[in-house]
Amino acid sequence: MMDQRTQIDFDTSALPARGFHPGELWVAPETSDRIGAGAASPLLFIGTQADLPDKSILRGIRVAGTLPAERAAAHIRQTDTLDIVWLAAADMVGEEMLADILTATGEQGCNLICETSLSGLDAVVAAIPASLGVQLLVDADPTDRLVALAAARRTRHGVVHDIARDDAIERIDRLQEEVARISRLLGDLAGQRGGLPGTPTGVTPWDVDSADYAEQVRAPSRDFAAMPRSFVPEERTLDRQRAKQVRRMLRQRRMREQYFPADLFADPAWDMLLDLYAARLERQPVSVSSLCIAAAVPATTALRWIKTMTDAGLFLREADPHDGRRIFIALAEGACDALARYFEALDE
Repeated sequence: MMDQRTQIDFDTSALPARGFHPGELWVAPETSDRIGAGAASPLLFIGTQADLPDKSILRGIRVAGTLPAERAAAHIRQTDTLDIVWLAAADMVGEEMLADILTATGEQGCNLICETSLSGLDAVVAAIPASLGVQLLVDADPTDRLVALAAARRTRHGVVHDIARDDAIERIDRLQEEVARISRLLGDLAGQRGGLPGTPTGVTPWDVDSADYAEQVRAPSRDFAAMPRSFVPEERTLDRQRAKQVRRMLRQRRMREQYFPADLFADPAWDMLLDLYAARLERQPVSVSSLCIAAAVPATTALRWIKTMTDAGLFLREADPHDGRRIFIALAEGACDALARYFEALDE
């Protein structure tokens, strides 16, 4: 008899019409041939059967079942064998229900793949605890889903053997290498190879493994209120001029796309650094969705860059002091100082 904690209770309306008996473990037909394989990662899909990703994406995954959102949190808490929770249409889930699902996922030590729309992105990101391993997807294509699934499995199991390497893993590796290159360049500009000056105390360098980044970065409180123009000091005037220079550079980068393919010059890390630097000079906060748009790449790709840059200590998460359902992204002090030195060098 199946253990009560691992027995899956399904809504039979979402299951095949034949060959299923309540109380049995149901596995998607496309993954049934992988049951018993040691590398198969159990996954719970929260959504409808129609939303389940294509079988080509679920390679090496054992789909433990599909459940509606209202029944997901209780089931996650009752199941000790899940590796990954995939939440479809997170922005359509009620606030309390979403919080309960996220809490249950964290309690069980599962990784999360979360799909949302761009309009609902800020609310979803604010609801996700910083300690929870998550892969965010916005209007994702099959490649984005494959990369997210590969990253979720890799984080969970720690090591991916060479036999499991595919295009998705290669993309992740190239992404990490590019962020490392940018971090080194910023360190050079700041005149300090060992790390960016101004990095908050306790931050582990980007190239040192760490199990938990959530406790390493604490965003400083900042007042975004503008001072009366008549009392703005000379420094503020210089900041406005520099902000105009940065915004002009961003406009010039977008103008290239009118004459050349946009992906020919795609450099989302630099675009986001420039946007955050200009916003800091303007004393303006930047939401996650706004930064995704500034990156000029698909939102899922931008979210992956934001996570990597945050893990590298270049970006900070800041809570909105007026709305707990939203967070802002800001530059770390070291990254801001490096950009300031860069633009000073351009002016020489």
